[in-house]
Amino acid sequence: MSYNLNHLKELESESIYIIREVAAQFERPVLMFSGGKDSILMVHLAMKAFYPAKIPFPLLHIDTGHNFPETIEFRDRLVEKTGAKLIVGSVQEAIDKGLVVEEKGFNASRNYLQTAALLEALEHGKYDAALGGGRRDEEKARAKERFFSHRDEFGQWDPKNQRPELWNIFNGKKHFGEHFRVFPISNWTELDVWMYIAQEKVELPSLYFAHQRQVFERDGILLADCEYINKRPEEESSTKTMTVRCRTIGDMTCTGVWQSEAATIEDIIKEVAAARQTERGGRADDKRSETAMEDRKKQGYF
Repeated sequence: MSYNLNHLKELESESIYIIREVAAQFERPVLMFSGGKDSILMVHLAMKAFYPAKIPFPLLHIDTGHNFPETIEFRDRLVEKTGAKLIVGSVQEAIDKGLVVEEKGFNASRNYLQTAALLEALEHGKYDAALGGGRRDEEKARAKERFFSHRDEFGQWDPKNQRPELWNIFNGKKHFGEHFRVFPISNWTELDVWMYIAQEKVELPSLYFAHQRQVFERDGILLADCEYINKRPEEESSTKTMTVRCRTIGDMTCTGVWQSEAATIEDIIKEVAAARQTERGGRADDKRSETAMEDRKKQGYF
């Protein structure tokens, strides 16, 4: 299937330019990797940016311990295939050290606890730039991000104190202890990502395609049945097998699945083009408050 090559090529060129700028301006960059399609796209773009050399910076995965097994399996295969160095920050280790406290109750999730593990990993590795796969169309807080998003010495983000980015001139100057989050695919949309993945034949985890899974409904969201979720009695009785797929991948406790028959990338492109809800519309962690994402980002979240 062929798509608007000029549009996708422009997005690709912009992203590769930004990735190369990071390699040029920073001493110890790292690429944040979640196992989702956007971070997989980032790895693909980084490989293109530096080919035939290997990616010159490591991948950093913050492991909640409550991931979809398919995500971890795909991550390990990708690292072996690309020869990239993988660094894993563990939420379980952060809990064991007393840096964070495990949430209790039916809505408990480790998604919020990733921030402490991320900041510790960045501090331990002395990384001065962390590339992420965030896109402006995902969520209103992410729409406020610049390509080069400054973080203070505590890893915190101030959306009112960001630098102008005129004519693609990026300012990576910082004080000791500060770092940047860099978002090379900010201008991509979900549909752009899927069209590019189809064009480039990028391999993805099976979670993104229609499959049979045990699910139950909570607050209007379908969640995958798993050992990590404390289910209410009525939810136990409502569990059923459905044909679903993931539009976004994160911690199993808060990542909603979508009822879908889309078994190929072409099917997914048609589905996304017709969708009226954003991909993060099925993320329970974004629904905790009106400003859930922005509050987390100010504290140091992705």
